[in-house]
Amino acid sequence: MIQLLMMAKAPVPGRVKTRLCPPCTAEEAATIAAAALADTLETITNFPAVRRTLVLDGSYAPPPGWSCVPQRGAGLGERLAHAFADTALPGVPALLVGMDTPHLSGSLLHDAAATLGAGRAVLGPARDGGWWALGLHDPADAGVLPAVPMSTADTGALTLAALRGRGVDPVALPCLRDVDTAADAVAVAGECPPDSRFAAAVSFLGVGDGRVSFVGVGNGRASFVGVGNGRASYVGVGDGRRAAGSPGADRRFAEAARIGAGGVGGRGADVGAAPGRPA
Repeated sequence: MIQLLMMAKAPVPGRVKTRLCPPCTAEEAATIAAAALADTLETITNFPAVRRTLVLDGSYAPPPGWSCVPQRGAGLGERLAHAFADTALPGVPALLVGMDTPHLSGSLLHDAAATLGAGRAVLGPARDGGWWALGLHDPADAGVLPAVPMSTADTGALTLAALRGRGVDPVALPCLRDVDTAADAVAVAGECPPDSRFAAAVSFLGVGDGRVSFVGVGNGRASFVGVGNGRASYVGVGDGRRAAGSPGADRRFAEAARIGAGGVGGRGADVGAAPGRPA
C-alpha cells in the first residue's frame, strides 16, 4: 500500500488558472479549477491507500478521511520537497499528483502503486515537458527538487536527471496532457467521463480558432464550427456572454445556451480549490 498526496491551491479568482483568461473570466477559471480538484479528489478517495493528504495553499475543507497539511517553501520546488518530508510515513512510499490532470484514473493510480510496491520510483511526464506525478520511497530524494527549474519545457527531463544523480531511476508513467490553457481544458475534458465535474465545467469553451466545443452533451461530444465570422470565443453560456455576433451566430448561441444547461457552472460550481502545478 502507498500513501497519496495531492498539491492543491484554493480557487480564489485571479489566483488560479490565470492562463485560461481569456477566454474565461477569473471566476470561470476558478470554477474550472475547482471542478478539476473535485474530480481528482474523488478518484483518489476511491483508491485504496494508507493515507490521503491534501497539501494545500489557501483554505479548503478536505473530504472526510483526508489529512491536510499546508504548503510551505519559497518556490514550487521547495513546496514539493516539503510535501514529501512533511507527510513521510516510515516504510510507506508516497505518490504525489497535482490538479492539472482531472483525467487521472484509477488504472493509472493502480499502475503507479504496483511499480512503487515493486521497489521502484515513478515519474509521470506531461506533454508540455513537465510532470504530473512523482512517486518516491525515500522522502529525502525529493530534496533535489528545489534546484530544478519548475514550469518549463525542461522540468521533466531535469527532474529525471536530478533523481538519477541521486541514484533513483524512476519508471515512466504514461504521458498526460495537463490543463494550462483553454485549448488544454477542452482537450482534457474530452478525455474525462462526460458526466464528470470537469467536463461539465468546460461544457462550453471557445478556443478562439473558430471552434466552439461542447463536452458532456448527449453522447459527450458536439461541435459548432465557423460561428459568426469563424472566430468565436465565448465562455459561460448560462450568463449569456459572447464575443462574436451575427444573426447566424446568435441563433447558434441560443441553441448552445439551450443545450449547454448553464455553461461553466456545472457540477463544479460549489466546490473549492484549484491545483498546485507540479509540472
